[in-house]
Amino acid sequence: MATSMCVSHLYLRLSCTDLRDADITSKSDPVVVVTQYDRFEDKYTEVGRTEIVRNTLNPSFVKPVRINYHFEEVQKVLFRVYDADDGEIDELSTLGSAETTLGTIVGSIVTTLPLVQNDNKKRGTITIVAEETSEIQEEYYFTFTGRNLDKKDFLGKSDPYLLFECPLPNGEYRTTYKTKHIVNTLDPDWSEICLSFENLCGAREDQEIRVSCYDYDDDSADDLIGMFTTTWKEMMKARRGLKISWECISPKKKMKKKNYINSGRIFLRKLRVEKIHSFMDYLYGGCQIHFTVGIDFTGSNGDPREPSSLHFIDPSKPNDYMRALVAVGNVCEQYDSDKLIPAFGFGAKVPPNNEVSHEFPVNFNSTNPYCSGIAGVAAAYQTAIQTVTLWGPTNVAPIINHVAKFAKDAGQSEMANHYYVLLLITDGEISDMDETIQAIIEASYFPMSIIIVGVGSANFSNMKDLDRGGSYGMLYSSESSKRFAERDIVQFVPFSHPDRQFASAEDLAKEVLAEIPDQVVGYYRGKKLRPMRRVATQPPV
Repeated sequence: MATSMCVSHLYLRLSCTDLRDADITSKSDPVVVVTQYDRFEDKYTEVGRTEIVRNTLNPSFVKPVRINYHFEEVQKVLFRVYDADDGEIDELSTLGSAETTLGTIVGSIVTTLPLVQNDNKKRGTITIVAEETSEIQEEYYFTFTGRNLDKKDFLGKSDPYLLFECPLPNGEYRTTYKTKHIVNTLDPDWSEICLSFENLCGAREDQEIRVSCYDYDDDSADDLIGMFTTTWKEMMKARRGLKISWECISPKKKMKKKNYINSGRIFLRKLRVEKIHSFMDYLYGGCQIHFTVGIDFTGSNGDPREPSSLHFIDPSKPNDYMRALVAVGNVCEQYDSDKLIPAFGFGAKVPPNNEVSHEFPVNFNSTNPYCSGIAGVAAAYQTAIQTVTLWGPTNVAPIINHVAKFAKDAGQSEMANHYYVLLLITDGEISDMDETIQAIIEASYFPMSIIIVGVGSANFSNMKDLDRGGSYGMLYSSESSKRFAERDIVQFVPFSHPDRQFASAEDLAKEVLAEIPDQVVGYYRGKKLRPMRRVATQPPV
């Protein structure tokens, strides 16, 4: 599917404790310079600095540092504290430094790190608090009713609905919203509707909005009951609890009848405003991103002892499985509090019985398939590739179902606290396509996303169908039942295919992870679950 990078603007608010005193007659005058690693330039570049706080070893800085945050990247940041005598700083005035990633800061709310001095001794701490700076976005829910509308149907009353329109520069009108019609009534109570400030009136509060009330006809053109004009500013009065109404005027009747008053009234009975929560809001609320890895050990990868194999272990450089694993995993593990990552293989004959398994722990510990971070997964993979016998077929439904069981349990909760991401790395077409489609459809109802990375030069056409959803735009199980997925949860990217080359593994990670924030927010919004209220805790130094 099309990607849209998740970019948030953060304010980093900083404070320090127990700094080294670099002055003789007074205390230090600390300032923090924040730099970010640029992998293209292979150096750290300054993104901002605090003000100088005079004569203190425990500064709390007022000026925040603004920085762009990308979920799909590992963004290294370096905090260097200086004693700024006379406003000047240099290496000799360094009081200490600390390095971490933005992902770690975002996942922790409050991050306290030890400051390392030039002699590698630790003295003092720096505390970082991240706040999202994007403007608060809101959704507006309106409840409209109509009373004493004109009767338009010969054998009944009317089937009224509302049509909202905004004028164009050429004098024409564009439709911005249409309610559902209500059958056979002159006093309709329409269901609550969500109207966008941007779409309804171009985000201009004084822009004219034309609202027309029509009688729906299924066998002829709809009949106009009446219309009125309003503005966003006027409708916002209902936010203060005011009851607003408009006369519904029929232009034809008004011209023909001298005693014409109106064709009924339209009332705005209620206006409800809700904040649109962002991905950052859910992370700040304590939502944990649980990461699971699935690795293809089928025979189509080639004999791992041969250099032509996709699983060949070359001491001088990692193979594509390792590159994809590390690039994507390094991003995801930042949001996993315990850094314990379950990893499974599929498609190999596994000791001691030498039977084919499509869901075996890569560390061969069936009671504890968790590895210590991505480094632990990589080490277990390198051991496993020398232990198992590559076989087949390429069945991925078992691993999807395995993770979906945990996601299903999390989905029973009324809290937005656990979301699951499954990374599948494979070299070819899926053998159990029908079962995989069914597994993905089931998983789409749970807090879960699936990333599929294709390595090698095989034909990945059915993988693309899992991502794009086929001809219907959304994955469905079969032509007969057409049970559709609840939402799009699959992102497929070929890593080393001749038709698609990435400049680096980091670029791969950016693309495959770009949809995760929207998928997380989309799931919880669909369930009407707000971010939790999280109490910040100080992690141990």
